[in-house]
Amino acid sequence: MTLGLSKPVAEAGSAWPAIVIGVFVAFGGVLFGYDTGTISGILAMDYWENLFSTGYRNSKGRLDVSPPQSSAIVSILSAGTFFGSLASPLLADNIGRRWGLIASCWVFNLGVALQTAATALPIFLAGRFFAGLGVGLLSALVPLYQSETAPKWIRGAIVGAYQLAITVGLLLAAVVNNATHLRNDTGSYRIPIAVQFAWSTILIVGMLLLPESPRFLIKRGKLDKAAAALGRLRRLPQDHDAVRKELERIRENHEYEMSLGQVGYLDCFRGGMLKRQLTGMGLQALQQLTGINFIFYYGTQYFLNSGISSAFTISLITSCINVLSTIPGLYATDAWGRRPLLLFGAAGMCVSQLIVAVLGTATTGQDSQGNILVYDLAAQKASIAFVCVYIFFFASTWGPLAWVVTGEIFPLKHRARGLSITTATNWLLNWAIAYATPYLVNYGEGYANLQSRIFFVWAGCCLLCVAFVYSLVYETKGLSLEQVDELYADKACPAWRSAAWKPSATGAFVS
Repeated sequence: MTLGLSKPVAEAGSAWPAIVIGVFVAFGGVLFGYDTGTISGILAMDYWENLFSTGYRNSKGRLDVSPPQSSAIVSILSAGTFFGSLASPLLADNIGRRWGLIASCWVFNLGVALQTAATALPIFLAGRFFAGLGVGLLSALVPLYQSETAPKWIRGAIVGAYQLAITVGLLLAAVVNNATHLRNDTGSYRIPIAVQFAWSTILIVGMLLLPESPRFLIKRGKLDKAAAALGRLRRLPQDHDAVRKELERIRENHEYEMSLGQVGYLDCFRGGMLKRQLTGMGLQALQQLTGINFIFYYGTQYFLNSGISSAFTISLITSCINVLSTIPGLYATDAWGRRPLLLFGAAGMCVSQLIVAVLGTATTGQDSQGNILVYDLAAQKASIAFVCVYIFFFASTWGPLAWVVTGEIFPLKHRARGLSITTATNWLLNWAIAYATPYLVNYGEGYANLQSRIFFVWAGCCLLCVAFVYSLVYETKGLSLEQVDELYADKACPAWRSAAWKPSATGAFVS
């Protein structure tokens, strides 16, 4: 056993095909992260501000978009993703997980094309919406495909690779923004936006070569194709005994679920599904309420307002930390478990944010026009350091684990709908935070002018994360998706004792 993540001796076949496929599909996260990351830098580009301005002048006297327009530009992507994630079952359960991913990329491409062509806000906003629609579809379909194809002993790391890809996308966006933001032409924003065509093309070509999810094929009654797909994933003949037994467990579980009747969205909130649905929604909502997207949506502007002259460089550094910190989290997900990491991450984020809030509140002030006056440069540097510590705790825990846990907790019959609702919750909170942040942070009539005090809000939400995880999140490390069903069916096992729970000999959910 190496690092606690070697393939169990009893597992037949090879694990590397499923691992490689799962990690490649995570590339969909690059589209998500890159699209999220570009807007922070674009909003701070002088040429873009002047070109897209509708007459508003910022505190430095330059033409710019107004705070409400900035809010709309950032948040409309999240509005698109909300509707995209809710619509994902229409693709996932009808044309399949694989073709659904391919179709999502083309929706995303439409949005990229509109943004690249835009020279005024209306077309740019339309492009942001359609790009968001594509990202929303991908954000539900990628973890769904990964969780249904990955071996159980490393499923957490594979699904968590989606978050790693998101951080890579954010880093790539920071690099490209840093390279083009000084250009005095449309290339300053068109180059960062148009680069996204490359990311979607890579995913489309790759998905054309990959197998469909065996669980989806069983759901559609295509047993021979399911055996061929699983054999390809495990690198075994499709008539191998291990393939036959795994498919039989999946098929029996699905037949039992279907004997209870068809499901709709309301069924995700009935009976035993209610706890799972609320757990998934709560995790995704709290992931956003940790405040991470405040840094990646408005970080460049926030650092500039704090008196930091090299804000683009700071943004690049925070993106690097985000990527590197995710890697140990992928190992720890399957080596240490979901619950310990979520608790550890929430506590670390809370302490880091409290320090940032106290430093910012105690060492900065404003003049009568709302301009920030920096009283203590050392405190500003310390604040940035603890923002980086905060990013480490998020990226190594809540970043990947929200996607991992929500990808595991739903039975096959409910999985596409349940996962779409949890993902839509993520995007709903993403939209709310993106829309509200300018009003919470900025100075002026109708604005809360919180500045660094916004980190007190995020710290309070992280305390809530600790209570939520302890009470509701079950430990699913090392369990197959069918065994997770059995765990949730065991009403005698509360979440805080779930790490010691053992599945039955069959590992299938039965009445």
